[in-house]
Amino acid sequence: MKIILIGIQGSGKSTQGNLLAESLKLPYLSTGHIFREMAKEKTPEGRYIKETINAGFLIPDHRTYEIVKEYLSRSEYQKGYILDGFPRTVKQAEEFKDEIDYVFYFKVSDKEALWRISGRDDERDDETLQAIRRRIAQFHEVTEPVLDYYRKKRLLVDMDGEETIERIHKDIMRVLR
Repeated sequence: MKIILIGIQGSGKSTQGNLLAESLKLPYLSTGHIFREMAKEKTPEGRYIKETINAGFLIPDHRTYEIVKEYLSRSEYQKGYILDGFPRTVKQAEEFKDEIDYVFYFKVSDKEALWRISGRDDERDDETLQAIRRRIAQFHEVTEPVLDYYRKKRLLVDMDGEETIERIHKDIMRVLR
């Protein structure tokens, strides 16, 4: 089974992704995590990624696509996966040729997302208020059209991301059955 999770930063994608990985015995892959790891590398690409994500911008489509494609070619992802943070643009969605089973959209208000992120224990360089606001604005501008792309393909499942973690997980599992 191949699942995509979409939502603004702070919508609960990684929480649900990890729960689903455990419940479904599928690997969970987060592009945000990949990019944060790459940003630690003392290479020109690592520095570029660090500066880009810390400023709240998206990594360009072609580079993001190459990175995701490389990860998904690994053996552990051949039987399925849970993918968080990709695709973020319609162009990425169109280029992505994997047969996806479900796309879950975690809908939360901007205010709720900001509140959740500000309450996190782990401080990250890419979570300055300015960077978060820019990422939320980019989500509305760049990523929301991806929702329509998957809605037209009848793959999109809207989730109330402001429900409890347990309720959301139960709702997802009901859809998957």
